Amino acid sequence: MKIVHETEKCIGCGACTVVCPKYWKMGDDGKAHLLNSKINPDTKNEELEIKETECNREAVNVCPVQCIHIQK
Repeated sequence: MKIVHETEKCIGCGACTVVCPKYWKMGDDGKAHLLNSKINPDTKNEELEIKETECNREAVNVCPVQCIHIQK
């Protein structure tokens, strides 16, 4: 599985960092960032391979702009 964060769409509300601080942190740019992720050079999205969704399913659900995705 992979978590994909469309950073450009992020409004920096911080909801993901509250429900899933193991994977999410607010950056100096005022946007949330996926910890230990890599930037996809084609899409500019942050991506992270995971085995279990853990709290990321909740992060997906609380994001008001739906810029967090879990791909199988």
